Amino acid sequence: MYWNLAMMDWNNATLDLNRRTKDWNVTTTDWNGLTMVQNERTVDGNGKTLGRGFIEMLNSLSATFDRKPLKYHIRMVLRIMQFIYYPILAIIAVPANIVTIVILSQEKCGLSRCVSHYLVAMAIADLLVIIFDLILRHIPFVYLEGHHFFEGIPVCNIHAVLLYAATDCSVWFTVTFTFDRFVAICCPNLRSKYCNVKTAAVVLATVTGLSCLKNIFWYFLFTDQYHDSSRPWFCWVTRDVKFSPVWGAIELCHYILTPGIAFILILLLNVLTVRHIAVTSRSRRRLQNQSNKKSNKDPEMTSRKNSIILLFLISGNFILLWSVSMVYSINWRMMFLGYESEDLPLFVMELGYMLQMLSCCTNTVIYVITHPKFREHLKNIVHYPFTPIVKCIKH
Repeated sequence: MYWNLAMMDWNNATLDLNRRTKDWNVTTTDWNGLTMVQNERTVDGNGKTLGRGFIEMLNSLSATFDRKPLKYHIRMVLRIMQFIYYPILAIIAVPANIVTIVILSQEKCGLSRCVSHYLVAMAIADLLVIIFDLILRHIPFVYLEGHHFFEGIPVCNIHAVLLYAATDCSVWFTVTFTFDRFVAICCPNLRSKYCNVKTAAVVLATVTGLSCLKNIFWYFLFTDQYHDSSRPWFCWVTRDVKFSPVWGAIELCHYILTPGIAFILILLLNVLTVRHIAVTSRSRRRLQNQSNKKSNKDPEMTSRKNSIILLFLISGNFILLWSVSMVYSINWRMMFLGYESEDLPLFVMELGYMLQMLSCCTNTVIYVITHPKFREHLKNIVHYPFTPIVKCIKH
């Protein structure tokens, strides 16, 4: 009897221990479940960010810091930065490009009318890229969780055509400006025929028309529904199109042409321009030494120096900020075509987007650095709203 009582107590103790173990397992499961839910809201199996709340990302980054690889942390840090970076960039880029268009359109900065036309066209193209890409694509994809806002707006393929056409214009306007400066500096026989307002207008109109025609294929490649991803394809793409060799080749050619071929042309033109300037500089110094001129200032060389500084800053800035995005886009398309290539981490894509968007507002900074008259007009525009206030205070 005592044995049976002891056995019953032992069994009760065993049941209580099992119950406590079960409760511990449930608690552990609940904790793991919360962690899994948090992780699922942050990054799914394809690397798509779902829970884009700023606080959620910070919590996810700190909670999984020891268990995730380095590339995951880099991408999460870039995602967190985008919450602040993209809105600030939009606030700066839109007025900066508008002010640039207004100042350069007045043609009072000491630049030729031909150069002013190219720079105004570049500023307009950059402004359109900021609107179609940064404001209507990246900022909503960062802030609107799940992108339910876009589900009822079936215009993604039209959005893609406008976005890529504006991007092509921005890239190829830079190329045409580089070619115009190459002709002006290196081809004196063609300078008067090519470097004029009429030719600039024809070239810019031609580039705009070709860019629009070239990007019509995005309307047929994409569907009209938005995709909850910020990869190069931000619209839904059918499986037949995604893995089609024909469409894949067309898209790959697009990424190679813009900005791949543009990079090569800009580098080639800049190398030829530098070579020509180096040769002519030595010749002019030799002539000055032979004529025993004491003057250290050469107006022609000073003008060329200013032109080459502006040219190199614009083209160098373009190449530097577009390189990462170009490499990732080409690699991404080649993987879908079946080529075995290095799978670049997703943070490369995020970094490429951030640098590409930055390139749309840096030209204004370049003009401020290189042209005193542009700085003067910019100061006048900045001071203009405060002029009535200052007058009232004085009175």
